[in-house]
Amino acid sequence: MPDRFTVQHREVGMLRIYLKPSDKVGPRRFWGAKPFYRELIRTAKADGIINAVAQNMHYGFSNRGPIRENGSEIADPHLTICVELVGERDQLNIFCRRHGDLLGNKVIVYKQLEHWTITRETERTRA
Repeated sequence: MPDRFTVQHREVGMLRIYLKPSDKVGPRRFWGAKPFYRELIRTAKADGIINAVAQNMHYGFSNRGPIRENGSEIADPHLTICVELVGERDQLNIFCRRHGDLLGNKVIVYKQLEHWTITRETERTRA
């Protein structure tokens, strides 16, 4: 059976930025300042990053701090959140340099990945 799809791949990178849900940015308002992780994702979108998500952790530590865990009833506001950004390495590098004031003393990890695009064989032959 002939292949009906083509897989194209290219190198991209992923930044993982570890922070606390209690980290805030901007002026304090009646309800408090904006959550930092949301501002990071909004900024990544404005900068044209391919993908940005925030993930809650259940148990762990960051930046050599104490081990923390989410309780069954109350969330720990200091337990780590991981914001993942996926994009071109140069684009992620520029993002970090442009927003260094926000990223200051955060744990940031870079990993090389591949971005795969799957297209129908007929779409490729038409182009």
